[in-house]
Order: sequence, then structure tokens, then C-alpha cells
Amino acid sequence: MSFGERISATIMTAKLTRLVGPHVFYLDAREVIKTDNNFGNASVDFRVTDERIVRHFASHGSTPHIQVATGFIGSTLHGNDSTTLGRGGSDYTASIFGAALDAEEIEIWTDVDGVLSADPRIVPEALLMASMSYKEAMEMSYFGAKVIYPPTMEPALLKQIPLRIKNTFNPASPGTLICQNPEASPYLLRGITSIAKVSLLSIEGAGMVGVPGVAGRLFGSLARNNISVILISQASSEHSICLALDPTLAHPAKQVILQEFELEILKHQIDGVVEEENLSVVAAVGGNMKSTLGVSGTIFKTLGDHSINIKAIAQGSSELNISFVIREQDMHKAITAVHHQIFETVPSYALYIIGPGLIGSHLLSQIGALHTPSFAIKIVAVMDSKKMVFHRRGIHPLHWQEHLQSGEASNLHLFVQNMIHSYHRHRILIDCSSSDQVAQIYADVLSQGVHVVTPNKKANSSSLDYYRQLRGAAEKGRARFLYETNVGAALPVIHTLKGLSMTGDSITRVEGVLSGTLSFLFNEFDGRSSFSAVLKEAQRLGYTEPDPRDDLNGMDVARKLLILAREAGLPLEMTDIQVENLVPVGCQAATTVAEFYERLGQEGDAMYGHRLQQAQEKGCRLRYIATLQASQATVQLREIDADHPAFHLKGSENIVVYTTARYDKYPLVIRGPGAGAQVTAAGVLADLLSIC
Repeated sequence: MSFGERISATIMTAKLTRLVGPHVFYLDAREVIKTDNNFGNASVDFRVTDERIVRHFASHGSTPHIQVATGFIGSTLHGNDSTTLGRGGSDYTASIFGAALDAEEIEIWTDVDGVLSADPRIVPEALLMASMSYKEAMEMSYFGAKVIYPPTMEPALLKQIPLRIKNTFNPASPGTLICQNPEASPYLLRGITSIAKVSLLSIEGAGMVGVPGVAGRLFGSLARNNISVILISQASSEHSICLALDPTLAHPAKQVILQEFELEILKHQIDGVVEEENLSVVAAVGGNMKSTLGVSGTIFKTLGDHSINIKAIAQGSSELNISFVIREQDMHKAITAVHHQIFETVPSYALYIIGPGLIGSHLLSQIGALHTPSFAIKIVAVMDSKKMVFHRRGIHPLHWQEHLQSGEASNLHLFVQNMIHSYHRHRILIDCSSSDQVAQIYADVLSQGVHVVTPNKKANSSSLDYYRQLRGAAEKGRARFLYETNVGAALPVIHTLKGLSMTGDSITRVEGVLSGTLSFLFNEFDGRSSFSAVLKEAQRLGYTEPDPRDDLNGMDVARKLLILAREAGLPLEMTDIQVENLVPVGCQAATTVAEFYERLGQEGDAMYGHRLQQAQEKGCRLRYIATLQASQATVQLREIDADHPAFHLKGSENIVVYTTARYDKYPLVIRGPGAGAQVTAAGVLADLLSIC
């Protein structure tokens, strides 16, 4: 024992002698630090120790010199047996010497820049605290902060000598100054720390209420058995007392308490002792709590927002520390969530993006071009059909492909679990896929407080029960479900309809061209080219699905109309909508797209050429129109005259016409680009920014 310290100090003495000269001396601290015989955690006799340290340094005269002393060790006053000073004993040794010599400042050199606002292994963004009070440092060290240990501060505190924590590997860092009167902090807390593993004992019973001496007997019995308690919480009714202890002491403590209150338990005055395991204590520490209202409310609301349940709470009258007991599995999430709430200068929003395809990639580019000084957007996860990647500190929106290439295999369940259990206060799922499977996770994530933004129509156009479930889940989780781009890309179609309904207007009719693909098709189909030729051109320009029949069957338009009907308050299902399938019967069975086009040229061109001719003879045009009126919902190809708002549509424009009690004579018309990845991505971004 002690050979490591003595060898290290000898080597250091020799090295310094070569560097600075002969005035360097080796000091075996056992000669001056005198302790009791508690060998693994010895207590220092400060009266004798201080005298010996002062005498030793005085014996070297006034000539400047360096003493290289061993840390961590001392010796008994009688017998000179070697002892150790316990955890943090080397730092403790420095403090003992500094206090004995009335030093101006005591420096403790460690492997971090100073005292941080949280454990950087849990919160990589933890901040360096420039200064803090002795009491704040004591509270943090007691509850798990391992930069400095309570015994180290005691000698310095008694002499009011400042302690500075410095980093051996980064000496340029100013470190943390621990003193009586630290600089004012701009934050409510100095730090958040924890004890990872504790057990909780709960004692309750009607026989405890108003009975003097119960607490005295409880803690006296534990003290007699050398059992230390980490945290105490008692209800004001005196009906129950909770104790947090080291798990290794929990069972012995339970037996001691059962023995102490054996008679009261037999008489049913006390119900017994309940032991809970796998718990943690988290402590929020800071002198500013004493003069600031609402700190505990902020902390506990943050925990509630992250679905973290509190088992016990304790706060001393000094108001330097709020401690709470939670499940061990929630500890990291609790620390990071509270840290972000207290120490973030601007709110941060964590994005989980599924489907970085056409729309998703444009969205990421648009996010990359944003300048948002009042809040921060952080992309923490991206998933496509093959791979997914998570990055706690954020994925650059313009370099997401590189991160995704090095990601792991896609797993929707793991993706959701990561998102739900994330420490981020503001979590947003952005689903740019067209997946039914992804749409089915919305209810779960909304109920867990995750906002959802999506152009994916599958959720809102599924069963009416699921449509309603989504609204209930969003309300339960206090999350927002935004889907403006479900209909009309970035056009304010759904927002306007909601506004009309919320302000008491009555919707009498909804009519519109809701497909950019089919709008382009019939705007361009004027008789100069065949129907199949115009369709091929639309596909070449990227307006259609890989198989154009997915556009022509009308189901995409029907989904959009169903969403509008439900937003208008009508309890419709997809089966309630009459849909005209534009794929000629003879083309529906084609096994390939090439075969489909061949059959369309043979059968469809003549059919649609005839319908166009009939319309043109009447001065009309063909438009594929969705109509909702008096609970009747239809999607069909219609002839419209020049008075109809859709008559003059161009390109891939969409149009929606709302006829209401207020907009009766002159209906409300919304018209503009209704298709295109870039436009749709802009609509998704607008929904996202409305949350931030």
C-alpha cells in the first residue's frame, strides 16, 4: 500500500530537479498527515497535521522551493502505520496542505475542464461552470459529481480558500473556481447530477400520524447499525416516510426497521416496509433557486412532458438542491431533458425524418438554407427503406446521404423506440414516405408527446376509427399533428377549411381538382395529341407514378376528398366515395406498363378522344373533379364550362372551391401549384416551422 504514490512522487522529484534545479524536495506525506486507524478511509487530525505541515515548510527557510508530496496517504499518530484517505484522497491531500499553509488558492488538476453542468457522458453539450459556491459544489459532489469530492472542500471551506478545478490535458482552460461568493450565473441551476443505483424503502401507517419520536426511532436504529441514508422524504400528514439508500444497504436497513417497529406492525399501526429497486436519484443544484419562482415547476413539468414518473422528492430549506427519485432506466432521459430545458439559450427541435426521397431530400435542402436565430433545428435521425442513422449532436441537412450510407439496417420499431425515449424536449417525426406501415405508428408517437408532420395521406384516409384515434393520441400527448400537404401540396387547403369550421361557418359544398398529375393530363389533352401520348409526356416529366394506373384509378384523389370530408366534420369512410376509374376496363389487366400503354392506344385513345370532342362541341373542357355536398362524395371526369373556376387551370395546378354560409354567392377559391416535390417540401417545412 502507498508504493504507487511514493514511486510517482520520487520520479516527479527527479524530473523537476533536472528541469529547475536543486530546490526540489520529496515529501512523504505520512510524515506530516496524521490520522486515526480507519485504514481505508482515515480521518485527519487537523490540529497535529497543520502543525507538522507548517513546521516542515518552515524548516526549509524562506528560499523558494518545490515540495513534491505523496497524495492519498497518511499515517497513524501512534505507531506510524500507513493509512489511506479514501476516495479522492490525492485531491484531499492538496486541500489539506493548502489550508494548513493559508494558500491564496488551491488548484486541483483532473481530466476535465472543471465542474460541468452535467456528466458529459450523458449530456455531451454540458457547459463549463466558471464558478460556484462551496455549498453548491458540496451538493453536486454528494449527489454523484465526481470532479471533486466533499472531503476535498472541507479544509478549504474552513479557511475560505478558493479551490480551482483545472484540466491536466487542457491547461489553457480557465477551469472552475469554487469560492464563498461566486460570480452570478445566468442559469437557474449550476448543474444536474445523479446517483445511478439506489433502492427506496417506504414506511407508512396510521399509527405514525402525530406520534412523537417515530422518525427519531427510525433514524436512530439505522445509525446504530451504521446505515447511511441518501435521501429522505416525508409527507406532511406524517403518514409515510421514504428513504433512498445504497442498494447494498437496503435489505439490512429493511430488517433493522422491521425489528425496531415489530410491535407497531403486529398492532397494524404500521403497514410494514416496502422496498423498491432499480431506482436513481437526480439532483438539480443551484443557488439561484432560492430567489427564483417556479424552478421546481419547470423541472417537474419537463419530467412530465417526457413521461417520467417521480417516486419521491426532497428539498432542503437552503433551496440549493431539489432531489427526486425516478426509475433507473429514466435517469439519462431525465438529466438530459432537464439540462436542455434549463441551459439551452434557444429552444431546440429534434427531427426524425422518414423517407428522404424526392420530397424528403428537397425538405432537407430547404432546412439547410434556413436561418433561425430564435430556435435551433437538429436532425437527429434519418431512415429510408434500407438504412437508418442516428446522430445525437445532429446530422447536417446538406450531408445526410454520407451519414445514411454508414448507417445500420432500417428497423421501424427501433427507430420509434429511439424517438419515444429520446431526451429531447421537442421531438418531431417528419414522414415523407407513402408507407402504410409508417402511418400506423403515428398514434403511438403522438401519445408519447412526439409531434408529427407529414404529406403521407395514408393515416388520415384510413379507417374513421384510426382518424379519430390520431386526434385523441395528439391530445393525450399534447402533441401537434400537421398534414397540410395531404391535399394540394403547399396550398392552404386544410388550414382554410379548419379555419372556416372553427369560426362557425357552415360548409355546404367542396369541389376541386386535387391531383396535379390529372390536372396536367386534362389541361394538356386538347385534341392535338392522343390521350396516351399526353400521359406518356406527363410520365416523362415526372408527374405520374411509375405505373400511371396508380394515378388514373382515382384513389389518390378519393383519399384527399375523404380527408377534406372528415375535416369538414363528415364521418365518411372510403367506401362512401363514388370513384370513376379512368383506366379503361380493357387496360386494367395489363401485366406491365408497356402493355398498359399498348392497350390504352388501342382502346383508351378513341374513348377519351370521343369524350373530349363532345365537351369541346359544347364549349366545355374535361376536368377530373372531386365533389362533396350533403354527405355525397364523388370523384369523376366532368365537362365544365367557362364559368367554372377550374376551366382556366394550367399545367399541374390544383384548385379547391369552398361554398359556405358566408361564401355562398362568391365561393372561396384556392388555386395554385398542387404537385411537385419542391413545392410539397415547402409545405412540410411550413408545418414544421409552425411548431418551432
